[in-house]
Amino acid sequence: MQIETVTLKNGVSMPLLGMGTFSINKWALSSLIRNATKLGVRSIDTASAYHNEAWTGLGLKLSPVKRRDLFVTTKLSNGQQRNGDVEKALKLSLLKLGTRYVDLYLMHWPQTGTYLECWKQMEALYEKGYARAIGVCNFHQHHFDELFKIADVKPMVNQVELHPLLTQKELIRYCRGHEIQVEAYSPLARMHDDLINNKVLVDLAYRYRKSVVQIVLRWNYQNRVPVIPKSNQIERIAENLSIINFDLQDTEMLEIDGINKNMRVRHDPDNCDFSKL
Repeated sequence: MQIETVTLKNGVSMPLLGMGTFSINKWALSSLIRNATKLGVRSIDTASAYHNEAWTGLGLKLSPVKRRDLFVTTKLSNGQQRNGDVEKALKLSLLKLGTRYVDLYLMHWPQTGTYLECWKQMEALYEKGYARAIGVCNFHQHHFDELFKIADVKPMVNQVELHPLLTQKELIRYCRGHEIQVEAYSPLARMHDDLINNKVLVDLAYRYRKSVVQIVLRWNYQNRVPVIPKSNQIERIAENLSIINFDLQDTEMLEIDGINKNMRVRHDPDNCDFSKL
């Protein structure tokens, strides 16, 4: 089962479909990673704020897939930003993950007062080879406008909340104009009723004999937006992988675009308490 990839501006290949690990922990996570990689998952997304990097690392160790064939992402937390030593933070993550490098190191939030200085430190770690690519999460255009004033290396990825209720089309256009790859988290809007019961999605699921979840993930896949759905059930992960076996028509893709309500189910980076994230 071959998952397509996108190429980041520095030439690194990033799978279009992976798995998130938020709120999964202990042996359940390690076992899940081992089994998911057996099925074909190649992208694993974690974060220091998830407190599960060590269990992720055990899963990577138990996986039959060689490390060089996996795409591992972790993130710099807000607390680590406030501590101000990004190299120490990343080296701790690497130790827990049991790897010499990560494929993608992300700044988890554009925390006011710290994100510009921390980005400069991330650039240095990228140059040292601790991360094959670096990027950010939850950045709006105005965050990039400030970052570009001081950056020598532009972010390669912007991981944001993105689903049919929050399509982020304007942000995607902006990022693509700057060769920044947008990646989707919470792609299923935390199974919000407005998404799962949406008539457009339900009708498409019936037409293709797929689930609404599979329709949404396929929409991201065809939009060339990497997506990291989270599930703690290997059967669900297998269903997610099956989205590579069908295509939505262009008119159907536009129908899904039309569901947009600019509705968030997670935090707005312009209106949140960074000390609690």
